[in-house]
Amino acid sequence: MTRAAIIGASGYTGSELLRLLAHHHDLTVSVVTSRQYAGKHVGDVFPHIGRRYGDLVFREPDIPAIAQDADVAFAALPHKTAMEAVDVLARAGIPVVDLSADFRFRDQSVYEKWYVPHIAPELLERSVYGLPELYREEIPKATIVGNPGCYPTGAILGLASLLSAGAVSSQGIVIDSKSGVSGAGRSPSPGTIYPETTDGIRAYGVLSHRHTPEIAEHLSRAAGETADVTFTPHLMPAIRGILSTIYARTTSPMKTEDILDIFQSAYAGEPFVRVLGPWTLPDTRWVRGSNYIDIGALVDSSGSRAIIVTAIDNLVKGASGQAIQNMNLLLGLSEDTGLSHIPLFP
Repeated sequence: MTRAAIIGASGYTGSELLRLLAHHHDLTVSVVTSRQYAGKHVGDVFPHIGRRYGDLVFREPDIPAIAQDADVAFAALPHKTAMEAVDVLARAGIPVVDLSADFRFRDQSVYEKWYVPHIAPELLERSVYGLPELYREEIPKATIVGNPGCYPTGAILGLASLLSAGAVSSQGIVIDSKSGVSGAGRSPSPGTIYPETTDGIRAYGVLSHRHTPEIAEHLSRAAGETADVTFTPHLMPAIRGILSTIYARTTSPMKTEDILDIFQSAYAGEPFVRVLGPWTLPDTRWVRGSNYIDIGALVDSSGSRAIIVTAIDNLVKGASGQAIQNMNLLLGLSEDTGLSHIPLFP
């Protein structure tokens, strides 16, 4: 049984890793870290999964010691903090899936423009962007997998196949995304507490959100040229889910069925991509608690504009579920191991 460490296990992504790994037959969680809860049992912090983890206790993030007690690791830490841990683990030969932004970019200068100076740039060449539907062949060869951001997952999978097929233009793409408040993390703030989010919806990070270059990089790869992307995220009064509505110009007159055919062909056999039928558009409730992404599309009456809608659970396919999907690939396991959960309803 492969021993897994979850570094930074007390946040939402950490708790989701624990919940999902409770159903994994080839990974056992041997280490969980949290500065805040060091010394406490998992069940004291997360009663809903405590019985499954028995006497497992949160410990301080002593990374060299963790490398002795685990075979693989998930880094569920903020950017900068994550790269420090990943650097130590990688040098010890421990495969890592990093849920921060620290290893999502090959270009050091792009990362540093949007985040902070990178302390381990030599590791960027050894990392792979962890979107299995696009980079499945590269992931098993990596030492470090940079798990994609939640917004980029829905946006990229909603556009990459269309751009690769030359069906839509890489210019003038507009992505309008709405996320539940769990995407802001577990630490409370005035902008995410219940009284200030329940009855409203608002845009944020307009023209400045850090996921923009991540989205643009992989859409540009798919298109074979620089993609022009406008991305606007919104906070919606829900706990989970991201709904992205994407607008793109077709390169020639098309019908809805043409776009859906491209999706069906591109994602045939994908375990977690569900392409919906004509006039059926995704709902975040249909993917809640699961690792699925639902994709729907319509083309306007002129045949010149495609409207694509995607839905994911931001904590699962947008974070922890995708991290496990990537770890399964790293370990040569079936990709859906531990991830066969049916979405929650209602």
